[in-house]
Amino acid sequence: MNPTAASPSLRALIAEDEPILAATLAATLRRLWPELDIAGTAPNGVAAVQQALALQPDVLFLDIKMPGQSGLEAAQELAERWEGARPFPQIVFVTAYDDYAVKAFEQAAVDYVMKPVSDARLARTVERLKARLAPAPGQADDDGLAQLVEQMRALLPAASAPAERLTVIRAAVGNVVRMIPVQDVAYFQALDKYVNVASGDGDALIRLSLKDLLPQLDPDQFRQISRGAIVNMRHVASASRDDAGKLTLNLRNRADKLRVSPLFAHLFRQM
Repeated sequence: MNPTAASPSLRALIAEDEPILAATLAATLRRLWPELDIAGTAPNGVAAVQQALALQPDVLFLDIKMPGQSGLEAAQELAERWEGARPFPQIVFVTAYDDYAVKAFEQAAVDYVMKPVSDARLARTVERLKARLAPAPGQADDDGLAQLVEQMRALLPAASAPAERLTVIRAAVGNVVRMIPVQDVAYFQALDKYVNVASGDGDALIRLSLKDLLPQLDPDQFRQISRGAIVNMRHVASASRDDAGKLTLNLRNRADKLRVSPLFAHLFRQM
């Protein structure tokens, strides 16, 4: 059976913060691909992740620039949280960016459409999506998650090296400020407005984002393992995979188990 034939199993989700543009994209898709069920629209990146996890669409159109969370950030979070039997959705980024950003998408082999979306450009995207979602007999389904992982690695910015590295972390425990040697930190974890500093002596808080913290850490010692965590490799005792292939790190002297995002799993292939 051809999955592109009329079937409720093939559905799409549109994430776009401008209602008129979302409606226009939906109407154009219905005209070019009438068999596709537009299962819903999301007004921002946070809602896009929530709805995608609930609806588990086959295709997800993500606006790059949305309030709360960008399309790239939403795709990254979705890759970390995707569960269930349905394959990871095909991602199409929708962008009004300039030529420089579009070249970055092209170099990373990312499927994208430009605003305002033209029928001709969207028709080419639809044909590519149909081909990916309808493999030839005997051919395995395209792994959308693996494809996204490779694309996101190429798009995520590399951290720049600062003049000097942090050697001591000044972190709060109640009304007390602790001086924690960086080598004693097992991992850093984002918690809303703070970052938790986990060491053998317990936990403490710093008011600094992981994005600002990461360039100040020794890359040979500390590695980002998800959007919300950085681990000290000297405190990693082992790595294990579950039946679904999810990678988890076990730490020395702490009972914590840290989940590794698919985007960073390649850093632990030798473990």
